[in-house]
Amino acid sequence: MNVTEIQEHLQSDDPQHRMRGLTALRDYSPEVAVPLLTPLMGDPEVLVRSFVAMGLGRKRSEAGFAALVTMLGDGDANIRAEAASSLALYGPAAVPYLRRLFQEDSGWLSRHGIIASMMEMAQPQVLLELCQQGLSDRNLLVRETALDGLGTLANTEEAPRALDLLLAQVDNPQWQLRARVAYALRHFRDARAVAALEQLRQDSDHRVVATLLDAAL
Repeated sequence: MNVTEIQEHLQSDDPQHRMRGLTALRDYSPEVAVPLLTPLMGDPEVLVRSFVAMGLGRKRSEAGFAALVTMLGDGDANIRAEAASSLALYGPAAVPYLRRLFQEDSGWLSRHGIIASMMEMAQPQVLLELCQQGLSDRNLLVRETALDGLGTLANTEEAPRALDLLLAQVDNPQWQLRARVAYALRHFRDARAVAALEQLRQDSDHRVVATLLDAAL
């Protein structure tokens, strides 16, 4: 599909046509794609906006970055999460915006995605901060992801603080969280981590014990 055809599709009243136009932009450079993507940032169709956010992550440019920052304020939680994931692809420049969104957005999808994205960046202080906040989130998946994030800090300068946060969760009443703690503690060589792992190997819930057995294999 050439650029003129794509423009016609993107201007169509039919959302299916707009989707086809967005899909066709994958074959074009950011210089061509981004100016065609940004006018659809406020499209009434959630799926269209989702594709726009994904496209702006793949076709990176300064204009695309600014557009994604704007989309972090979208009224739909799915779009905010998609925009955050795409913005993370821009690297360290995205960190202040992701950090702010994590603090302001109580949606589990955004918070889970932001912690997961931060695990891929060399930002141990920020990751520790977000994981600490995530441990008190009302959503179980966010808390699980926070524990996973703490495990990735084992070989960073934030290892002591990360370990303290993990050890505080060893007796958590939810088995899912104890299982995540067990998995995360495997990355630490501290004597306290070794002792906590031994305790978790004797856990009353077989699923926690199974987590450690599976990890060993």
